[in-house]
Amino acid sequence: MIEVVGLGKRFGDTQVLNGIDAVFQKGRVNQIIGRSGSGKSVFAKCMVGLYKPEEGKVLFEGRSFHDMDADEKRQVRQRIGMLFQGSALFDSLTVLENVMFPLRMFGAMPKNEMEDRARECLKLVRIQEKDDLFPAQISGGMQKRVGIARAIVLEPQYLFCDEPNSGLDPQTAIVIDDLIKELTESLNTTTVVITHDMNSVMETGEHILFIHQGRKWWEGDREALLNTDNKELIEFVFAGSLMRQVKEAMSRRS
Repeated sequence: MIEVVGLGKRFGDTQVLNGIDAVFQKGRVNQIIGRSGSGKSVFAKCMVGLYKPEEGKVLFEGRSFHDMDADEKRQVRQRIGMLFQGSALFDSLTVLENVMFPLRMFGAMPKNEMEDRARECLKLVRIQEKDDLFPAQISGGMQKRVGIARAIVLEPQYLFCDEPNSGLDPQTAIVIDDLIKELTESLNTTTVVITHDMNSVMETGEHILFIHQGRKWWEGDREALLNTDNKELIEFVFAGSLMRQVKEAMSRRS
């Protein structure tokens, strides 16, 4: 579990985040949504320790990250898996070598054990047959799968995904959403997803946090989202009359 208490972040005289409280539970996909410039990416970077907040705390299993010493912070970071927006794979490494990279950086396994662990993760994301190819030789959706495999290779407690469906066609995006949800449940990770993909929110929105102008503006699940009267959230998600169409579609599905 990750708990955020009164988080505030400034850059110079600009207050980017203001008094955000949130709890992200294990075994569920927690989504952060908001307009560009709303502060959601800064919020996520504060959570993983890339930025130090001026106010508030980020607690991992009840322990304040920013109060830890360097060794304790390193131990927490090793338990965080990251899926980057552009996958961030190394072009000069094969799929297998990309997944092995965190093991080389942080682990002390023999090479054959690293390879076995990497292949196990590639099997979990159902792309094991591509292990000897280079990133340029596989599709964008497959690159995302490799990125997920690399993110989980160290068996993280916490999984952060930055726009996992960016640049993907709708069908491939559904596959990635399903993989993230499946792995979250099977590995019991605390998963945090930053997304603009409202299809993803409607399909997997167990816990949704809407940030607006640097503040927590709304919080709930997808059912609550469909029935919200929050003006800013409606404008962001549904663009007016589209809300009625989505509600009707969800009603037909249920």
